Order: sequence, then structure tokens, then C-alpha cells
Amino acid sequence: MTGNTGGDAAMGIAGLDDILMGGLERERVYLLEGSPGTGKTTAAISFLLAGAALGEKTLYITLSETEAELRSTAKSHGWDLSGVDIFELTPPESLLDEQQQQSLLYSSDLELGETTRMIFDAVERVVPRRVIDSLSEIRLLAQSSLRYRRQVLALKHYFARHGATVLLLDDLTTESLDKTVHSVAHGVIRLEELSPEYGAERRRVRVIKYRARKFRGGFHDFTIRTGGLEVYPRLVSAEHKVIFRRDRLASGVSGLDGLLGGGVERGSSCLILGPAGTGKSLVALYFIVSAIARGEKAALFAFDEELGLLFDRTLAMGIDLRALAEKGDVIVQQVDAAELSPGEFTAQVRDCVDAKGIKTVVIDSLNGYQAAMPEENFLLLHIHELLQYLNRQGATTFLTVAQHGLVGDLKAPVDVTYLADTVILLRYFEAVGEVRRAISVIKKRAGPHEKTIREFSIGGQGLDVGPPLTNFHGVLRGVPNFVGDGVGLMGDDSA
Repeated sequence: MTGNTGGDAAMGIAGLDDILMGGLERERVYLLEGSPGTGKTTAAISFLLAGAALGEKTLYITLSETEAELRSTAKSHGWDLSGVDIFELTPPESLLDEQQQQSLLYSSDLELGETTRMIFDAVERVVPRRVIDSLSEIRLLAQSSLRYRRQVLALKHYFARHGATVLLLDDLTTESLDKTVHSVAHGVIRLEELSPEYGAERRRVRVIKYRARKFRGGFHDFTIRTGGLEVYPRLVSAEHKVIFRRDRLASGVSGLDGLLGGGVERGSSCLILGPAGTGKSLVALYFIVSAIARGEKAALFAFDEELGLLFDRTLAMGIDLRALAEKGDVIVQQVDAAELSPGEFTAQVRDCVDAKGIKTVVIDSLNGYQAAMPEENFLLLHIHELLQYLNRQGATTFLTVAQHGLVGDLKAPVDVTYLADTVILLRYFEAVGEVRRAISVIKKRAGPHEKTIREFSIGGQGLDVGPPLTNFHGVLRGVPNFVGDGVGLMGDDSA
């Protein structure tokens, strides 16, 4: 059987097809490898179902799993395998000892030539366009690297003559790292499972090889869910660019907008930095409320705070965040850092921007984001690509970072100030026997801003930013020196 039905053979997994730039080139042999439990069988069934949906004949040759096990796997994902031929390779009765036909037969008891003949017979009978086969048992039967390589080459040439696109599965159970099939296969895809010290397992996929074809290199996170694999291609910000006007977006709080020189530019990132409890989330929320007032939609990703508490707390400050979320004006999403990979989080943000047209994104906080990715260097690369992507899409991003400590010498768990276009600094300070709050803008790339430090308060009416503090030195250190008569301090916070 020769010829081509046109186009690549899609894997049936959107993210993986994106990584492969469309899918697998037809009439070639590919290797899908990974340790047991990484999702090879699920990915293989997706590949066959994608072909069956196009009216192609498909064949799953199983040497290690029974047909019942394959159908059970498919059923767990809600799949119907009625369009897929399954050939469960079992030993012919002639190979069994007549005296021990009830004994358990292992793969090594089969002759390699007989196994190959049975595979060829199944292909001749079905004449499939897509084929799945397992290599582990073939490797065991071959018993030597040379014989194994010859057998794989024979399979490759046989399938090429029949015009089939073949996916070979390898569970990497061999003791030595055998690269025999890597050199024979047209492409190699590896699935990996990582086990962090805390939290759920993490899975990632990498295309190791794809001859004469461009693909997205590097590791890409993926999960196994009901319905198959969900692959999250690594974000490359340079691939995403739109044209937009860099308007200046106000917060609606006059004192804060005064500090910012009128507001934050569209398509920029703003980092809100300060110790716990200073009001970082509230400052970001005002930009969400302002965006909604302009007729836009916003998204809030909460890593640290339970949503019920967040809704109640913001309501006490005059912002009914729950009502805004129920109306669909803002997407409020709780993020569990222990269960979420950075790639999956990036995919959720992209869905908000690409599919829902959201132009204001709040990530609260980067401390939680760091918990999802302990390796700080990789975290910075993820944040850099995400911010660059959001900026190029015309989305304004607000990130909060909680610094360690309350006053004095404060440090952030990760330094991202150089990545952000605007940095707002919040501080506690002591004056006239009270703990007060101060706000300042220490960096703004896209235009002028005030260099002053202002006091602000949080009460039932929300955020109130006062005039510049001109009678104190050392406010940012937390223990200022008083050099005036007290004029310029705001009233009691409880008022």
C-alpha cells in the first residue's frame, strides 16, 4: 500500500502536535519512549484514534498488554476503540510444551522469527495507515544488540513498503542505555516523570530527534487527565506579537496615580514589592477594578490566599470581587502550587489572553510561583518569557512579591525587579508611636514618576494615599528620623 492521504499524521494531542509543528511525517517509523507510567499507552491510543477519526485503518499490536487492559485504559478516558484494530500477540499453541500447556509462558519462550511473522500477518490482514508496536518484548527475544538492530531495521523497511506510519513504544526497562532504535527511527519522543520531594509528580516531554523537520526543542510540561494527555508547549515570547496603543492606565486612586505619573502603561509589567500585610494585593485589585470600569476584563491568579477569605476581605474594603467574578468581568483562579507545573500555569494564563481577550493580569504572588518551581534560575526564565509574551500581547501584568521580614533590611525570595517595567515599593514605618504604611515608585521605564514617598492607609473605604512625606528621613528603612513638626502624616488608620 503506498500513497499519502495528505498532511502529517497528527498525534491527536494538541500541544504535542504544536511541538511537532503539525504531527508526524507519514510513512516513517517513530519511537515513543518513557518509563512505565509516563503515559505512552495513552498517547499511543490518542494517535490511533486521531487516524480513525479521519477514516484511516489503524492497528495496535500489543505484546505486553492484553486487549482487555487496552480497552480498560481507553474506557477510563471515555474513548471508544471500535475504530481501532487490536492484535494481541499471543504464542501459538505449537510453541507450548504439550505437557505444560497450563503453565505461564514468558516472552523469552517465543521465537523471534515466529513473533515477527505474526506481526506481518496482522499488518497484511488489516492494511493499516497507522501502527503501534512494543519494543520491549522484541528486545528480550533478540537477546543481542546486533540481532535487535537487524530486527528493528527489518520492521522499518517492511512498514515503509506498506505505507504505514509506525509508532514504536519502549518502556526503557533495559539495564543498559541502548540507543539502537534512536539511530533507526525517523523521530524520537521521550516522556519523563519527575518526583519532587513534596507535591504531585511532574511529567514532561521532549522531542529528542526529528529528521529534516523543525520542532520545538526543550522540555515541555504535560499532565494525564481524563480524556488523554494535555501537553503545554514551552512558551517562546518572540513568536507572539500584536500591535496595540500604549495607553496610560490609571488605578482610580489619585495619590497612587500621582506617584505613577498618571498610571501604568498598557503592555508593561508592574511589580508590587513589600512585606506581608502591607496591601500589595489591594493595590493590584484597584487596577483590576479600573480595567473593568473601562469595559475590559481581567484575571487574578491567587497562589497564596483562599478565595473565600479573599472575597470577604476585599468586600470589607469596598470591592465586591465575588460579584465581579460571578458577572464574568474578572476571572479569579485559585492556584495550588504543589499540584501545578509552571508550564501548566503558563498555559492557563495564555488561555485567558488568547481565548478570552483579557488585558489585565494579576499574579498574586511570585512567592507561590516559586514554590511551583524551586530552581530559581529556571523560575526567572519562565517569568521572563511569560512577561515578554504578555507585554507583546498588549496585556498589563501586575505581580506581587512578599519580602522576608517586616521592617529594616528586607529581602525578597527571588529578585525580579530588573524584569519589571515598573516597581512599586510598600513599607511599614513607625512614627508618633504608631505603625504606618508608606508607598513609593522606585522604577518606571515608560515615562516620568514621582520620586517622593507617600503614606497610605487601608480602611473601610479601601486604599487612601496621602501627600508626600517631607518631614521624615529613613522611611524605607522602617525607622525614620523625624525632622519636622508632624505635618504631613495622615489621620488614624482606624478613622
